[in-house]
Amino acid sequence: MTTGQALPASLPQSLPQFIPAGASVVLFSFLLAVIHVVLGLLWFGVLIAATVPMARLLRRLRVIRVMDRITGVVFIGFAAKLALSR
Repeated sequence: MTTGQALPASLPQSLPQFIPAGASVVLFSFLLAVIHVVLGLLWFGVLIAATVPMARLLRRLRVIRVMDRITGVVFIGFAAKLALSR
C-alpha cells in the first residue's frame, strides 16, 4: 500500500498494527493475549520468588540507612527543582 491510498471499506479500521495482513484477527489476537498472560504469570512468579531474599536484604540496618539517604537526596533534589522553578 502506498502513501495516500484509502483502506478498503471491508477492512476494520480498529485493527492493531501488529496483526499481519491476511491473518485471522480473532486467532492472532487470542494468541497475543495468551502470550501476554503467560509472560505476566512468569514475571509475577519471579517477583514472588524474589521477595524472601529481598526481604532479608532490605531488613539489614546498613541497607536501610543507604536507602534513607538516597531517598533524602531525591527529596532535596525535588525541593531544589521546585524552589528554582517559576
